[in-house]
Amino acid sequence: MKRPGPLLTLLAGVLLAAFILTLDSTTGTKSASSTYEKSSPRKPSPSAAPTTAAPSPTPKRSAAPAGVYTGRTDDDSSAVAVSLRGGKAIAYFCDGHNIESWLKGEVRGAGDMRLTGANGARLNGTLKGAGKLTGTADVGGGHYTFTLARAKKPSGLYRANSQVAGARIVGGWIVLPSGRQVGLVTRDGKPSAAPAIDPLTGAVTVDGQQLTARPVTP
Repeated sequence: MKRPGPLLTLLAGVLLAAFILTLDSTTGTKSASSTYEKSSPRKPSPSAAPTTAAPSPTPKRSAAPAGVYTGRTDDDSSAVAVSLRGGKAIAYFCDGHNIESWLKGEVRGAGDMRLTGANGARLNGTLKGAGKLTGTADVGGGHYTFTLARAKKPSGLYRANSQVAGARIVGGWIVLPSGRQVGLVTRDGKPSAAPAIDPLTGAVTVDGQQLTARPVTP
């Protein structure tokens, strides 16, 4: 019996290789590089939380000055008192004889005031440190300068307004820190020296009738 020739053996090998390739293509084998990997969806990275700038603190308004300031003019001829409250001011200028004036106006800023009264009277003042109030007054044709100190009770500014024996009585008193009192009482507009008041109660007797002088506030 004859053995197959070399040509026939080569042909058989080619056919076997073709068969193996055909089998691989139909089995659906996939390489690792072609495998689809399903990945879980990425969560978007949270953006930085919005920041709100803290509001700037509202500047505090300066409190309106309050209190009563009393003293004498620099030439020692008269007394002056100024009462401050709620941005308003009332002042009383008095020489204790025949010159007096009530003035009023507003307090600006930290303590500047421009007060006016009857017959062109004017008082300009400015609060200073250490409880001082300095200024000028133009009253009764005279010009005066002064430095006042903050008053402590019973010193201060007092006023009475009433009818006595058919006459209108208006009294003004400045009680200085020393206890000295300077004031005038007008009867229907005619001034005269004022009797002393009790600064603790405000009691005062005018023409035989007891009145009450009350602390002055704007």
